[in-house]
Amino acid sequence: MAENPLVGPSGPSAYSKRTDVGTPEMKLGSIAYGEGKETQAIKSGAPLAKTPDVTPSQAPTVSTQPTGATVGLFDETQLPGEAITAGIDRGAGPGANALALRKNTIKLSDSLAAMLPFDTTGEIAVLYQEALAQGN
Repeated sequence: MAENPLVGPSGPSAYSKRTDVGTPEMKLGSIAYGEGKETQAIKSGAPLAKTPDVTPSQAPTVSTQPTGATVGLFDETQLPGEAITAGIDRGAGPGANALALRKNTIKLSDSLAAMLPFDTTGEIAVLYQEALAQGN
């Protein structure tokens, strides 16, 4: 084998020098004819770890059927009389109030006031004062 012309890192292909082979901690002894007995004795000194069987006894059942009626992207509309802007606060049709979403009833200043005892830098106090000034 050719000598490594590089000093430091291992070179490419024929000049490569592995560092993980040949170290005393990697060798368990030769497994050549007649010398495998010592290796087997070392290996049988302690039981080898076993990986537990992680496969479930029975595969879970997953339904591939849709739960409701599905409409394809290019199918005809299911609500021909409804405006395309229904559900938003612009254009024809009902606004966002028709979606029956719960409004946030907690004011920002109330949330910040609850954090004031834990404010060690004074930043929450500044935010609290700004929220009060804006009426939030």
